Amino acid sequence: MSRPKQPDGLTVLGDIPPELRAEFAAGFNNHAIGTRMVHQTGTMTVWHMHLAPGDRIAAHCHDKPYFWTVMTDGFGRSRYADGSIVDIEYKAGDTKSFDLAPETGFVHDLENTGETELVFVTVEFEITAK
Repeated sequence: MSRPKQPDGLTVLGDIPPELRAEFAAGFNNHAIGTRMVHQTGTMTVWHMHLAPGDRIAAHCHDKPYFWTVMTDGFGRSRYADGSIVDIEYKAGDTKSFDLAPETGFVHDLENTGETELVFVTVEFEITAK
């Protein structure tokens, strides 16, 4: 199975802070997309993520179809391997889906920038032949 294309050197990581460059380069091989895997079958994996204020989940790779639902209101910041940064306000019940494949995947982290715990449920699906 192919994976997202890794940048041709750490300089491609854009404005990633120097202390995070190695982590983001390694993120192409980090498929832990939550803080705890709670269920796995041959076709899907369910993750929970709990981030206290100020906590951050390390850079990780999304390269399979998945969706997340946030269970709490809060604020977060994601840094992406290309150096872009996105600040997000979450409302309990927000859900977003991604129809990804190894060639369209991405690497990012998530930091809780709010004052309350962020809680997510994420379901990732195995890619099957059509």
